[in-house]
Amino acid sequence: MLGIKRLGLLAALVLVGLAPAAAAQAAAQPSTQDTQYLQAVHQVNLFEITTGNLAQQKGQNQQVKDLGKMFVTDHTQLDQSVQSTAQQLNVKLPSEPTADQQKVISKLNNESGAQFDKAWVTAQLAGHVAAIQATQTEISQGSEQSVITLAQDALPVLQAHYDALVALAQTLGVPVPQTSASGTPSPGGTESPAPGGTESPAPGGTTEAPAPGTTETPAPGQS
Repeated sequence: MLGIKRLGLLAALVLVGLAPAAAAQAAAQPSTQDTQYLQAVHQVNLFEITTGNLAQQKGQNQQVKDLGKMFVTDHTQLDQSVQSTAQQLNVKLPSEPTADQQKVISKLNNESGAQFDKAWVTAQLAGHVAAIQATQTEISQGSEQSVITLAQDALPVLQAHYDALVALAQTLGVPVPQTSASGTPSPGGTESPAPGGTESPAPGGTTEAPAPGTTETPAPGQS
């Protein structure tokens, strides 16, 4: 009997000892910036995989089909890292693209031929500009190293996609958002709402709106 009591007491002490450690682990949550970036980039990946498949099915231009295939491959790989990192940090990811992204997908489903190609490239340009902005924001403002590293790995992939889209857009006569050397849109860029954006573009389509996942919002009326 004494042995059983001692075992029970030992088990209780072990549980008591683990409780503070568990509480400390639960308290160590990623920042809002890190959380929002993981969620936003996951939705970007879902959008890119879906629209990449559409490009392969509906694209008239062979380059559109080829880029669509590349985007599916690259964004599937990126999302594996996103899901793994989110799981480690106990971040819950959305199960589907944003409402704006779903509207774009619906629009693309209703297009065909050359009109589909142009609409697809336009949507991809806007989406990749937004994704690049969000990724640059995470690199500069993130606090969780695993998320920052993920963003650093994603940035050259996103930039390569954007560069390929620019070349294709020029071939198809599609307007290209003006960007600086860092990939950040300059005034007079795209007027399309960026798929995956968690914040709406400012009136007039200015590209100075905060990137997805940005935690700092400009004051009303601020230029």
